[in-house]
Amino acid sequence: MQLPQGYEELTGKKVPRNSVCRLHKSLYGLKQASRQWNHKLSEVILGDGFTQTHSDHSLFIKYEAKKFLAVLVYVDDILIVGNDDFAVTAFKTVLQSAFKLRDLGPAKYFLGFEIARNKTGISINQRKYALELLEEAGLLGCKPLTVPMEPNVKLSSTTGTALPDASVYRRLVGRLLYLTHTRPDITYAVHKLSQYMSVPTDAHLQAAYRVLRYLKNDPSQGLFYSASSAMKLTAYSDADWAACPDSRQSITGYCVFLGDSLVSWRAKKQQTVSRSSSEAEYRAMADATCELIWLTAVLGEMHCSPLSPATLFCDNQSALYIASNPVYHERTKHIEIDCHVVRERLKTGFLKTLHVKSELQIADVFTKAVQPGLFKNLIDKMGIHSLCLPS
Repeated sequence: MQLPQGYEELTGKKVPRNSVCRLHKSLYGLKQASRQWNHKLSEVILGDGFTQTHSDHSLFIKYEAKKFLAVLVYVDDILIVGNDDFAVTAFKTVLQSAFKLRDLGPAKYFLGFEIARNKTGISINQRKYALELLEEAGLLGCKPLTVPMEPNVKLSSTTGTALPDASVYRRLVGRLLYLTHTRPDITYAVHKLSQYMSVPTDAHLQAAYRVLRYLKNDPSQGLFYSASSAMKLTAYSDADWAACPDSRQSITGYCVFLGDSLVSWRAKKQQTVSRSSSEAEYRAMADATCELIWLTAVLGEMHCSPLSPATLFCDNQSALYIASNPVYHERTKHIEIDCHVVRERLKTGFLKTLHVKSELQIADVFTKAVQPGLFKNLIDKMGIHSLCLPS
């Protein structure tokens, strides 16, 4: 590490030219370390002809002479994807010349994700991670459940008795949050549990253990991404009006498919209280529209833009009318301007909205706890499958 400016004036010592500091311990934990590492790594990657995408700064793209390379960076773990083996090998050589590199070969296990590939597509799950969760909680031998959350139970901040040690609950919910990357079926349950991290109770802890008992039903469940998916984005948005018993805020839920493959999903409490179910649904449509805009930008920078307008399904006719008809000014003048991004994108032809029956609304599982039969039906429509169970 070079000497800081003004060192000689401050200490009164004359030091030789090009002197450096002698380190007594690693600088890995410094606040500046992560930024300096990112700057150095980005410099090497960009120097090889890559372009850093505007939609996701951890993604680098290189496209020349029909050779495509994509590099995804997570701190010091790098995932390389390309359609030319020689180009991939050449890029590894560039990294090898700048850093100490350990090549793990074709991706099979990455950041807790187990990856299996064949000609039909890619399967991703977190089986090992889920089993570790069950083992840590002592529930490897428990009786499995069919749904992650009891449909008729309404949790609130006043439910149950406060835990003497909240760290157990916080650690469990934190680990469950990471599991939702491949398990959209537990997204709503974990979203609900994460709202009580400050003062969890025994009722909240039992609900968290129920999620683990649901995971015991099939720890290897995950997502399948087909190699023949159509380049078309389809989204489902839903809202549960005034669902939070503490704040009376609504719950937004949406999921986005690329062809038949589920690529994005979310369950989130809305920031304001909605005056009607139509307003809550309209806000959910706005969130789903923003996600579609972002995904379209990512695909565009990867040179594979969707071939047709995105489709957004909603089960509320009033919300669809608000999106397509500006005459409803008196009913919507209190709604924030940014929510009307749906109407704007409809006019430009980027988006088209369609009605879907409530029983076919896939996003329903992201807004509420549903009955086992309906839950199984909706989860199957998401393309969730298990690699370890016989088909």
